[in-house]
Amino acid sequence: MNYNFDEVIPRNHTRSYKWDFRKDGGKVVHWDGADPIHGADQTLPMWLADMDFPSPQPVTDALAERVRHGVYGYTYADNALHDSVVNWMQKRHNWDLSSDWVRIVPAGIVPGLHMLVRTYVNPGEKVLIQPPVYYPFSFAIANNGGEIVNNPLIYEDGRYYMDYEDLERKTADPSVKMAILCSPHNPVGRVWTREELSRFAEICLRNDVLIIADEVHCDLTYDSVTFVPFCTLDQEVSEKTVVCNAPSKTFNLAGLQTSNLIIPGEALRARFDHTLKVLGLFGLNPFSALALETAYNEGDEWLDQLMTYIQGNYGYMDGYFAEHLPQLSTIKPEATYLVWFDCRNLGLGKDALEDLMFNKAKIYFDEGYIFGEEGEGFERINIACPRVILVDAMERIRKAVDVLN
Repeated sequence: MNYNFDEVIPRNHTRSYKWDFRKDGGKVVHWDGADPIHGADQTLPMWLADMDFPSPQPVTDALAERVRHGVYGYTYADNALHDSVVNWMQKRHNWDLSSDWVRIVPAGIVPGLHMLVRTYVNPGEKVLIQPPVYYPFSFAIANNGGEIVNNPLIYEDGRYYMDYEDLERKTADPSVKMAILCSPHNPVGRVWTREELSRFAEICLRNDVLIIADEVHCDLTYDSVTFVPFCTLDQEVSEKTVVCNAPSKTFNLAGLQTSNLIIPGEALRARFDHTLKVLGLFGLNPFSALALETAYNEGDEWLDQLMTYIQGNYGYMDGYFAEHLPQLSTIKPEATYLVWFDCRNLGLGKDALEDLMFNKAKIYFDEGYIFGEEGEGFERINIACPRVILVDAMERIRKAVDVLN
């Protein structure tokens, strides 16, 4: 079927964390000011990473049928559910994995990361991340008594790269027990090449550092870009890696709170299973399980059309900057519907930039500095929205910047 991604669907008053909440003095509070859907008094929420599009129609139909059943008892993960994950990874990414490796967890990736740090890192031990990077990585480490070690990415000529010399130095510290790899990278949009991943793996394994590969955006690659699953590098790498994945970003199912943790190493699986037992986590939400299975089995057509639309949105945004806002520049994404853009030529400090975007342009972005000090002067925008909303956002930014000149 043909999907209409141009349709604006009101999300206010649906308990939407994206549309019904805003920042106030650094806190997130309930916000009635998001009405109406269009109008000068509305602040556009383009921060949180969920889409403003309905999920695939087969998912909606399956959930509606399950609702009509009327009995929503305890639900377990069966072979068909695991097979849907295995078949998707093979079909979309040429990754042959065993269903025994899959742990379908009744929680999102962020809780999953908290569980992984708790499982494999003792309080006071260190975990390496690569800022500017998805800020909940830091929360998962700090909340479980770990110490954060930064291995910042290198930014050159509009593109980000790993700093392997720094990685060598940092992982040589025997107290560094884990490294969290964001692949594809959020927020900078890189899809790491096989060569880049292999060098990262070699350094970590040589220093006995466990690798957590957050691959939740792996299905959202742009044309002519190939995602390389980390565990396909070789068996030794696979045995010392835990992969975080989910249908949440791919199919806009984040609110259903389910994720796939893929753990090829038997000893690592046993330790994680113990964590699930200690936390009393068993079974699944019946709607989450059904949505996951249906999306992986029947979501290809929707996803292909989605990525065509997302790339059209990016092309519009990049072209708009080139024509109307040459002071700003996008970092060309290779994956995700999140675009990282450079505002440093405006000459504003981080507070002044946030004031410009939030109070003057009336757009709620994820500010670059929250991804680490390396992100100061940048903004992250979610372009998974109907084109009319993106057009509105670009006009608002232009008008706000014009006042500066």
